[in-house]
Amino acid sequence: MAALICGRRVLATRSSLFKIPKRNHEQGYYVVLPEIGEDLPEKNPLLKEDTLLPTFNPISVERCIAATGKQSIEFELGIKEVERNLEGSQAADFFKDVLEPLENLEIPLQTSMNISRLLFLGQAALMPQSVYIGILQRGQIAVQSKYNSKPIFELCKKQYEESQNLTEEQKRILHTYIRVGRGKGLDLGERGNAYLRWSERAISDKSEEFRRKNAIASNLFKHKVRDPKVMEEFPEEYLKLVADDPTQYKTGPWTITLEGGIRTMFMEYCPNSLLRWNVWHASVLVCSNFGEEELETSTLVNGITNEKNSLARTLGYSNFAEYSLTSKMAGSLDNVNDFLHRLRDRAYPRQVEEIKELELFAQENGHIGKFEQWDVPYWARKQKQAWYKYDDKVIKQYFPVPQVIDGLFKLVKNLFNVEIVQRDDVEVWHKSVTFHDVYDLDISSSEPVGSFYLSPYALRENVSVPEMEPNGWCLSIRHRSEICGVKPLTSVVTAHPMPKDDGTPSLMTVGSVNRMFQNFGEALQQLLTRTKSAHVAGTAGIEWDAVNTSNYLMSHFAYEPDVLKSISRHYKTNEPLSDEMIQNIIKSRTHLIGFYLCQELYKCRLDLDLYAVQKVWERVMKPLWKEHFVFPEDKRDSHVCSWEEVFSYDRGGAYFCSLWSKMLGADVYSAFQEVPANDSESRRKIGQRYKETFLYSGGSKSPSEVFRLFRGRDPSYESLIKSLNL
Repeated sequence: MAALICGRRVLATRSSLFKIPKRNHEQGYYVVLPEIGEDLPEKNPLLKEDTLLPTFNPISVERCIAATGKQSIEFELGIKEVERNLEGSQAADFFKDVLEPLENLEIPLQTSMNISRLLFLGQAALMPQSVYIGILQRGQIAVQSKYNSKPIFELCKKQYEESQNLTEEQKRILHTYIRVGRGKGLDLGERGNAYLRWSERAISDKSEEFRRKNAIASNLFKHKVRDPKVMEEFPEEYLKLVADDPTQYKTGPWTITLEGGIRTMFMEYCPNSLLRWNVWHASVLVCSNFGEEELETSTLVNGITNEKNSLARTLGYSNFAEYSLTSKMAGSLDNVNDFLHRLRDRAYPRQVEEIKELELFAQENGHIGKFEQWDVPYWARKQKQAWYKYDDKVIKQYFPVPQVIDGLFKLVKNLFNVEIVQRDDVEVWHKSVTFHDVYDLDISSSEPVGSFYLSPYALRENVSVPEMEPNGWCLSIRHRSEICGVKPLTSVVTAHPMPKDDGTPSLMTVGSVNRMFQNFGEALQQLLTRTKSAHVAGTAGIEWDAVNTSNYLMSHFAYEPDVLKSISRHYKTNEPLSDEMIQNIIKSRTHLIGFYLCQELYKCRLDLDLYAVQKVWERVMKPLWKEHFVFPEDKRDSHVCSWEEVFSYDRGGAYFCSLWSKMLGADVYSAFQEVPANDSESRRKIGQRYKETFLYSGGSKSPSEVFRLFRGRDPSYESLIKSLNL
């Protein structure tokens, strides 16, 4: 009862804290930022004028606010100036009269926003979350305002229809402005436009309320574990994180919450089925109709889907899923559903076999009672250890962070003829951060094409389970722009533990190695781009379902035997992984793949059907559950009511995008598999072709065309099936 009363009080008192600035469609945007005193005199107070690199000393919250605020205003005034220049002009050119002046204003603004983001994710002490959110919102409002301009929109349509000599890059940029402008209602009449604005506000309000209630309801659950026997198998870092007193992490007590990393690892390591059920049950009832009435979100789920479908119909589409797919490579709902059904037909039979084997394994090793879905994580870990001698504590001793990074850089040179050189004369935000220039040796060995910061160690407070599941990000700081004369600048930020004072290096699990390779695949996409405009440079302008192709391609290389040997050395003995250990790592990659793939396919289908079938969520969820899972649905399971990715963020109607990118990455990798692994010359040629298509093109060509240029055909899901051992 005390928890529920607390929830009501928090809901009442914190509601204003979660509100985002309201949009006034008649008078523009208003965002209140802290007072900062005098404006800073520098052209860009966050950059050194001679190198155009960030200056981290001195750096302050005030300087970040000042830079973003000043540049946001300049950008919005720039749009007004562009619009005035277009009035009455019969010979206006979008690229000369609109794109060039706006890109010269947008590059500094985006750079300032991204520096703030880098500091927030890299070292929160330098950038508190509340300040970062304000900076981000202010900058995004300014950047998005370029798509709200009716004069710019009309010029784009005219030039797209009438110009005969447009390059492919120019067509893509114009098409983006037209598509986004239509999505904002610039093609609608006054009545339709007014309804669209009302609908956008309603969706924004409901999404924010969903996020707010989910945060409150999730935080109400706290389970106290007092029996040390329950916690015997857990990693030391986890025990320190959840112990009420970190100095007494071996004796407890420990508090388990529904925070993602804490909940996930508890399910994997807790030996007590009843305790696992308790945490699982709490997680699927967050914001459900079975809890506190004031925190339920069931009506919000139906309200958000209804509003988005109504918005889509206003724009001329049958439903929101159809509207979402206009900006995706997949193209149509039929294409996506066919893709998902074909994968389900392969994955479900495997799941049936896997769960039978896992249940038998559990019973043979002490499980008592019926085998349930909340038992899978614990016994899956046990089975993986038994079958593949897979122990993270042992395996990670072979993956010290410096060895992995060195091997990754060598792989990039061998595949793409790209050399990475550390430079020590550049200012960084922490002594553990390094700066690197990137040389595309097919272009120049003396002039870098771009640069990046590498921050491998956890500098933030409250990083969940840092040793077992480190986070990782590739953060673009500045896109390449020939218009502005700037090269790409990016950063790779991860959260591995700091090396110990006794000289012991930070050690990586296989999962964190995989994520490092993925993050660097995205960095290559940012750094090697050869486009003219920042609008389509790197990952900018690439359809969501294709944007992670390079991430997933690099993930495949992380599991090649030769690569595993090159990035591994025991931190004490300097010995590489044995052939047996390498094969076990590779085999373990697809352990329970049928079960896990069906989970992902279920979420993809559920998301699309919520926005296409147009029924209440319970009637959408139940039949899909039966199609994808061996386990029967729990009658109280309401996990949809806490699905923030789809209802509070931008993944509604687009959850499938990650899986589509996995398919593309697997198909690209299959080209490398068609030549012997030791044929370095042939692999280099394939890498060169990949660089000249995917990496050079950025968003300047459609991903379908880029794929055909590389592969000579359209993508096939069969390569993904093969890579998953299905």
